[in-house]
Amino acid sequence: MRIEKIQIDVIERDTGPLNVKDERSDIGGKTTQAVLRLITDEGIEGNAFVGDQAASSEDRIKIINDVLKPKVLGMDTNHREWLWSEVDNLSGHGLPIYSSWAPVDVALWDIAGKDVGKSISSLLGGRDKEINLYATYPPRHNDPIGFIKEAEELLEEGYSAYKIHPGNLSVQDTILVVEGVRKVVGDKMELMLDRNHGYSVSEALKVGKALDSNNYYWFEDPLIASDIRGIKRLHETLDTPINMSDSATFLIKEAANFLSSNLVGMIRGTTRKLGITGLIKLSAMADAFNINCEIGLAGNSIMNIANLHVISSVSNNSFYEYWRPEHIHQWGIEKEIKINQNGKLNLPKNPGLGIDLDEDWISFHKIHVLD
Repeated sequence: MRIEKIQIDVIERDTGPLNVKDERSDIGGKTTQAVLRLITDEGIEGNAFVGDQAASSEDRIKIINDVLKPKVLGMDTNHREWLWSEVDNLSGHGLPIYSSWAPVDVALWDIAGKDVGKSISSLLGGRDKEINLYATYPPRHNDPIGFIKEAEELLEEGYSAYKIHPGNLSVQDTILVVEGVRKVVGDKMELMLDRNHGYSVSEALKVGKALDSNNYYWFEDPLIASDIRGIKRLHETLDTPINMSDSATFLIKEAANFLSSNLVGMIRGTTRKLGITGLIKLSAMADAFNINCEIGLAGNSIMNIANLHVISSVSNNSFYEYWRPEHIHQWGIEKEIKINQNGKLNLPKNPGLGIDLDEDWISFHKIHVLD
């Protein structure tokens, strides 16, 4: 079975403004994203979405259409490993190709599952299990009280884990958040903190010691990923595991260097950057070092569900990242991920990704088609 047609439905949607308290300022508003359709000579259609939260995806769409499409048309649908091996060659002189290749890979896995009538989770050898999750928001508050109230609200809603994004808070205020949130949730929630690469080494050490004292589960991206000496110092000094990295350029080879150099206590991955093929490889590599590969938000409904399928099949991931507010990254499918009565997530069981596109919504938001 071969890829006979590649269609990209380019959509425009408006999430409304979402002000955040860090270097980004605003992650809401009008944006261009896409629905990817890989159609085989036997009439099976594999799908993925192109886009992260409210960020524009015009560059990714262009790379898929101009660079990847000629390579994928006519390709045997089972040659996912071959395509993975070609990504670095296709990237040329620094072309940011992984985030464009990733949805193509997910759509190929969707075809594979639909072809044999099994979910991707089943193809990966995953178990039909409930998936634990943690809730997280982008940084929305200017003071510790806002974060403490946020934690209280999430606890009342039934969440059992919470990842804090302190944003631009000072180190001292962040420490007050670390201590205050632990005080109000007690031992009812696992807690994590993610500064999105914003600290100096000295700042990260101060915050990290507060995390140690308050039994936090991980300390995510405290420094820029290129600060190898600083990351090593944090890893050797702090008890809380350092978890790296959601940086767009932190891919499988970078993770391999960190693991082999004993720089971190956990590693980060997502289908947004690595597709399903790469994320499975990353998880297995981390497992060989007896380290968790914690799988982060993939940025849209289909790629998030692809994350779920991988999580079901690995033993070294603790949580699904449930990012709020949901409307920023959920769109275009009939049934969104829902939290069940046990406060966990259930896997889609239908073939492939197990989702149905909301064709009416897509048609309404479509601005043009590349085919």
